[in-house]
Amino acid sequence: MKIPSEGELFKKILGPEWRRLHPDIQARFDKNPLPGKPLNYSGSLSELTCSRIGRLLGYLTMPLIQGALMPYNDADFPVDIQVYSKPNCASIFKQRIYRLNGRKPVMFTSFMAESSKGEVLEYVGMGLGMKLLLDVRDGNLHFESDGYFWEVLGVRIPLPGVLTPGKTFLCHRNNHANQFDIRIEIRHALFGTTFTQAGVFREVTA
Repeated sequence: MKIPSEGELFKKILGPEWRRLHPDIQARFDKNPLPGKPLNYSGSLSELTCSRIGRLLGYLTMPLIQGALMPYNDADFPVDIQVYSKPNCASIFKQRIYRLNGRKPVMFTSFMAESSKGEVLEYVGMGLGMKLLLDVRDGNLHFESDGYFWEVLGVRIPLPGVLTPGKTFLCHRNNHANQFDIRIEIRHALFGTTFTQAGVFREVTA
């Protein structure tokens, strides 16, 4: 089986738009995490916020998808990210460890896969996931959720938007070859911005 990479999937989805990405971003996503040889990134979040509705959703979902929706407000704390693959598996896994101030570390793992229709899907746990749309703006990579779902026995059941945390927006912005910014905002149609994360990261090499 070909070793999976986010880059190969993103190239396929973006088509000619891939060439509009900053070369540093192209090179970053072209790296394939071999089984047992993950890619490691270290950084810090300058902003972690949630609204009152977001906090409620975070606590309600914590037993099922701990870390996906963190019901905390914090800033300036370290985060470690590990991107890895598994033998005979086409998915890419991403583990994040948030080392919040005055709290126990929170670990959250998601995985990204391509659907049979050529869609980019990200699963956050318990069969819950979202479809992602990709876009290139000013050389940076943008993701936007296009609906949440619950997958049961291989069948994706769409979730009404009003019952989700909101629409997810993520920007991967390049600083230089070994440093990039990530900003995530989740905006609900009725309740406004429910969650925000912003931070800067760099690749950790042996």
